[in-house]
Amino acid sequence: MQLFYNPSLDHSATQFVFSPEESKHIARVLRKKEGDILHITNGKGYTFEAEIMVADQKKCKARIISTQKSIPKRYKLHLAVAPTKMNDRYEWFLEKATEIGVDEITPIICDNSERKTLKLERMERVLQSAMKQSLQTVLPKLNPATPLKTFIEGEHMGLKFIGHCNNGEKMELKRRVIADMDITILIGPEGDFSKEEIDLAKQRGFVPISLGNTRLRTETAAVVACATVAIINS
Repeated sequence: MQLFYNPSLDHSATQFVFSPEESKHIARVLRKKEGDILHITNGKGYTFEAEIMVADQKKCKARIISTQKSIPKRYKLHLAVAPTKMNDRYEWFLEKATEIGVDEITPIICDNSERKTLKLERMERVLQSAMKQSLQTVLPKLNPATPLKTFIEGEHMGLKFIGHCNNGEKMELKRRVIADMDITILIGPEGDFSKEEIDLAKQRGFVPISLGNTRLRTETAAVVACATVAIINS
């Protein structure tokens, strides 16, 4: 099954028109015709089965045949991850985390961050593509880049963890995660969090955790954290 994305659809929709870009993909690339069936998600938990009414390359029109709402997860995972020096590594993280199951992502700007500006529009496209590819119906929320201190001082429900490489008492994440509980995890930049940042996070209730015995790249650590939470909740 191939999944399309249309954020403007809601459960009361009866018909709709695809964007010019997706219309071209449907009619010209996939060679779909009137009467063919498509599956669309609005990224908010709904899947729509639709029949093509007009297979036009500029304005493909379809009518809704059926609507289905997915069962929501019993927990939410928020990953706050420092931008990597190379954009493609962060995009790889976004793709894999979406495939595994992340609900919210916040790029955090830290003392040792080498990159402090991000192309959010491009990152949003990566998330959409990964959602469609993995046949999921909920698009992860992508927040603007936020200073770590601002993020830490915000309100975060459930479990709160910080993964870092500094010495100190830490327990493996898999031993800290509790199934069906919301969770927020901080992952730092290539140069790791500064001591001041770690101390501040601990003061605000973030518990230090380990992701294993090897030193991981930022994007790898984020994916390992995401996978660990998904496995505990499976």
